[in-house]
Amino acid sequence: MADVLKLKCSVCDREYGPNEVEYTCPVCGDVGTLDVLYDYEHLRATLERDTPRSERSMWRYRDLLPIKPETVVPPLRVGGTPLFQSARLAADLGLREAWLKDDGANPTGSLKDRASALIVARALEAGIDTVSTASTGNAAAALSGVGASVQSGKMRIIIFVPASAPEAKIAQLLVYGAEVILVEGTYDQAFDLCKDVCLEQGWYCRNTGMNPYTSEGKKTVAYEIAEGLGWNVPDVVAVGVGDGNIIAGVYKGFYDLYQLGWIQRIPRLIGVQALGSSPLVSAWEQVLSATDMQPVEVDTIADSISAGLPRDRSRALKAVRQTNGAFIAVPDDEIIAAIPTLARLTGVFCEPSCAAVYAGVRRAVQLGMIRSDERVAFLLTGNGLKDIKRAQQSVSGGLRVAPNLDSVRRALQLEVS
Repeated sequence: MADVLKLKCSVCDREYGPNEVEYTCPVCGDVGTLDVLYDYEHLRATLERDTPRSERSMWRYRDLLPIKPETVVPPLRVGGTPLFQSARLAADLGLREAWLKDDGANPTGSLKDRASALIVARALEAGIDTVSTASTGNAAAALSGVGASVQSGKMRIIIFVPASAPEAKIAQLLVYGAEVILVEGTYDQAFDLCKDVCLEQGWYCRNTGMNPYTSEGKKTVAYEIAEGLGWNVPDVVAVGVGDGNIIAGVYKGFYDLYQLGWIQRIPRLIGVQALGSSPLVSAWEQVLSATDMQPVEVDTIADSISAGLPRDRSRALKAVRQTNGAFIAVPDDEIIAAIPTLARLTGVFCEPSCAAVYAGVRRAVQLGMIRSDERVAFLLTGNGLKDIKRAQQSVSGGLRVAPNLDSVRRALQLEVS
């Protein structure tokens, strides 16, 4: 077990004991999201990087996660997702190497299974039987699915989701048996409502960023990228960004490995936002602090990266600034076009939020933010079946034929040999 040494505010740098505060910094409020820090000196002395591990899930790195050795974890196999190289994608973008981390292969179809698995494990460890979250869909599905897998059958999952979320995502929550509250409002309003009810009722709140342990689950994707590349990390990792918690988790994972001496450097992080929901791009360009950021109106088809005021904005900005990375915005039409382009180049069918990563890398290459001699990892966070409506918008065609061979020949312009 990685014993938590302290919790550190990402805004004011105040430090707290691991049991002193549950969610965000009491001084800075919601913007003061917390980093979970460990006794790295002790971990360096007790852990070996290349120790054989048979587990092919995120629990492969259990020694670097904040749960007790005896804690029973949810049985769904989360993590251990495919990492593979795509020469065609690299050639298309003019890169030395392109690597794809396909986290849409997780049980409920998104990277957010990682966070939910750890949150549910911690709830079980503490004897808590009700966990709640606000979500545009993926975090809710992840919590619903992981919660349903708990063998005691006593885990109550309550979800707050904007009523405008894609129907397929809402259906997934109901299939898993979660109690679903459809909020006639924005994601940000659903987030605040969930937070208030959790604090009132004493439920464990999984809300992204607010709960410091969500990124501790998500950081395992960085561990897998590093190990999958023989601990020789890529030059750049590109990540779709909404609330900022995933890119914060990716940074935290590489930071842990760097502190342990298992990697020699932390990759540059490129955060990609939809142009209609790009407050972090604006803050990065204007050199604003997280506390100076103000809510913006959002308008994007990429619901998974839609956030008017990112909840983990402080750590997201730090992740990019401390790695000499960048934030970049891409319009919805480029995101939609990227869905079939990425699929045809790689075989990976992505929802808009991670198709945006392809569009963002293309733009970053054009702007000189990424060089042609660099190795780039694309973090693909959600399966395309999450939002089939947008996939349908991205393609057209189909050859209608009569049920006979001549009709097929004419449609395909085939010659008879």
